[in-house]
Amino acid sequence: MNKETKKPALQRLMDNPWLLLVLGVLIPVISYTIWGWIEIALIPASPY
Repeated sequence: MNKETKKPALQRLMDNPWLLLVLGVLIPVISYTIWGWIEIALIPASPY
């Protein structure tokens, strides 16, 4: 057997707990921030 076999990319991702932690924090922060900006941009202007 070839001992130099490379792990699949998804397995390397799942084997790295720090990367999973960073992605688990950054993805919701970025997505909710963008969602909030869109919601603010869609608020109609006050007539007063």
